Amino acid sequence: MDTSSIPSSSGNVERVNLDVLDEIIRQHGAGSGSLIPILQKAQDAYGYLPKEVIERISRSLLVPSSSVYGVVTFYAQFRLKPVGKHIIRVCHGTACHVAGAEKITEAFARDLQVADGETTADRLFTLESVACVGCCSLAPVAMIDGETFGRLDGRGVSKVIKRYRRQERKD
Repeated sequence: MDTSSIPSSSGNVERVNLDVLDEIIRQHGAGSGSLIPILQKAQDAYGYLPKEVIERISRSLLVPSSSVYGVVTFYAQFRLKPVGKHIIRVCHGTACHVAGAEKITEAFARDLQVADGETTADRLFTLESVACVGCCSLAPVAMIDGETFGRLDGRGVSKVIKRYRRQERKD
């Protein structure tokens, strides 16, 4: 098995099985037109795009790693850091902003002990501010894995986090 070591957010070393990536590349071919589909499949497989994955893609497709990074950083769908099992998206559209979205983001950040855009050390949650989730009548709103939580306040944020943590302990 071809593996590479990468440091995790906790400082431990994780192994990346590059055989998975090699199979993805074989399925899509080595043409430069395959870059985005390969990046998408690789991210599906690894949850994000580790440095070693980007370097292997670069070598396999004969595309400079700077060009691969350029594509990865241009498209919002790609991630260079691991994300949590549950992605919390706090709406910061106009209605939510006026209704206190910043305080909701701060409450999530405080409860999770992460900054906006970061993932908890246990990789259970990633906190993201987004432009709009389309639920203006429920402002302020957060979505977790597609489930909408409206008219949030600090206590509501704490309840939501506790609910997800309880569920994780059951699983």
